[in-house]
Amino acid sequence: MLLQFLILLLIASLSMQSYAGDRSSESKHTRPNILIVTVDDMSADSLGIYGCELENTSPNIDAFARSAMRFHHAHVQVGNCMPGRNIMWSGLYAHRNGVEGFIQNPSPDYPVLCDLAREAGYFTAIRGKVSHSTPYSPYPWDAILDQDSSGKKYHVKDPSSYGDATRRGIEQASEEDKPFCLMVNISDPHKPFYNPEFRNGKRVDPYIPSQVFAADEVSIPGFLFDDPIVRAELALYYSSVRRADDAFAEIIRALREAGKEDDTVVFFCSDHGMPLPFAKTQLYYHSTRTPLIVRWPGVTTPDYVDNQHMVSAVDFLPTLLDVMGHTYPVPGQLQGRSFAPILRGEQQSGRDFVLLQYNQNSGAYRHPMRGIQTKEYLYLFNPWANGERKFATATTGTATYRRMKELAIKDANIARRLQLFDYRELEEFYNVSDDPDCLKNLIGYTEQQKLIQAMRGRLEESLSAINDPVASVISEISTPGIIDAYMHEQDGKTEELREKRRQNKGTKPSSQTKLPGKSLRIQIPSSVSRGKECQVKVTYDVPKHLGSQALQVTLKRSMARGSTDVPERIDRKSQEISGKGIEVFSFIVPENLKVSEVRFAAFIGKEFSHNLVHKISDSIKVQEN
Repeated sequence: MLLQFLILLLIASLSMQSYAGDRSSESKHTRPNILIVTVDDMSADSLGIYGCELENTSPNIDAFARSAMRFHHAHVQVGNCMPGRNIMWSGLYAHRNGVEGFIQNPSPDYPVLCDLAREAGYFTAIRGKVSHSTPYSPYPWDAILDQDSSGKKYHVKDPSSYGDATRRGIEQASEEDKPFCLMVNISDPHKPFYNPEFRNGKRVDPYIPSQVFAADEVSIPGFLFDDPIVRAELALYYSSVRRADDAFAEIIRALREAGKEDDTVVFFCSDHGMPLPFAKTQLYYHSTRTPLIVRWPGVTTPDYVDNQHMVSAVDFLPTLLDVMGHTYPVPGQLQGRSFAPILRGEQQSGRDFVLLQYNQNSGAYRHPMRGIQTKEYLYLFNPWANGERKFATATTGTATYRRMKELAIKDANIARRLQLFDYRELEEFYNVSDDPDCLKNLIGYTEQQKLIQAMRGRLEESLSAINDPVASVISEISTPGIIDAYMHEQDGKTEELREKRRQNKGTKPSSQTKLPGKSLRIQIPSSVSRGKECQVKVTYDVPKHLGSQALQVTLKRSMARGSTDVPERIDRKSQEISGKGIEVFSFIVPENLKVSEVRFAAFIGKEFSHNLVHKISDSIKVQEN
């Protein structure tokens, strides 16, 4: 009996060891792999599954979406790349994570997705947007997949390279015997768009989308206008959307061929809206709405659309930590909130608005804006907008913006849109449920004042809760001098940041740098008339190492010969520039101007006292009407 008991005890012990071993192996492999795929500068409604009027822009992403869950009310915090992506992968707003624009934070006091995934036992790798996805670069990813196995750098517009990079990332994770957290950032449809031209008998752009769209078939976003030049640029944009879709197909093919589809959470989104006026670098509805699609095998319901909850980029990191089963090092420190329960089919309260936050552009020009977006309304606060400061944004380099400037001379509607684009207003309020293109600013409508006051108050309260310094400016919006004092501080930061950029690039401060006279040329009209518009064409050539600069053009009174008076400024306009190019500036000579001649002056630099080069024109006669 004793022998039988010992035999049974031994069998039970071996069974328990075998069971424990199986459980240990199971726990090691039940954590899902994570595959994050982003596209660059793509509006949500450029995808067929999100209602694009142009057919076949995204057949592969659409097919994926039908196997996954997608959000109707998902937004990013801001319409520019580096600050937006840092919010995504830190779970912190920009004023907290220190990446308010395109200047790195070399000493972050918080972990990001890469750190936390590694801590959870994941193999971490990234392809594309490497310097924009972490507070500084190089950052300690396990692998950076921007080169092929031979060490040759991938071309960012080559769809097949994204599949190859994905395949290599999965293989390296397998070699390490770890689940993978792989981030693949597709470059399209960021500019440069697909280029169909030939030069010297060769294609300028060898990476041809699987479908190229023509200008006469594209749909015109409601926030733009129908024009042949706009259509031509949109055709290249939508062709680039299709090429992004081609890249996505390659990524999913690599995942499938590796046999990892069934145990990988695929997380897809865009970093912000299309790189055209009123989308990129803004906080409008089409600037921040992102096509968020998540497939969590065995958890998300296929082809399910969440129309109820509002989620945003600051929520991405806590959600992925929840999916990994990992916790943040300091509980409660994240400013975002996991929406993993929604992915599981549960309800979440407190999902009825998102906060929006813009600080500065790639040239370090600060134009702070804050916003609050609900399903129905959008309220924006623009403390920089005083009618004189001009918004600095990359989209002024587009053919669409240049065409808008040309047409604004004769078209009053486009002139009003151009005025809003360049100078904005202190406050904006839109009913986005009826007006998603944000064409009608309701801020001055008497019947909207109660709602506007409520939205303004809610924004102030929410910004206070995250210690955003703009909260105190909104709270004193009616107090004289508060906004001016705040913007004086911001203008000082602009100069500090731009000086820092110059020092980091090894260039001399602007006060010690001078460009040759031929770097700036002014083409003026032969005469001007009171009360009528005139145009000045300025040609510039800024060396690449000087980066973005301000081109400033001034209309001045021309004083009588021998006068000791200083020529007084009538009007000044400014435009951010870089490299070589031509800018056209429009001025109106005041009807009550008492002098008979005017002059134009132009300089490159933040201030005239630190200009890189300046020119002043001869006097021009002022004609009577």
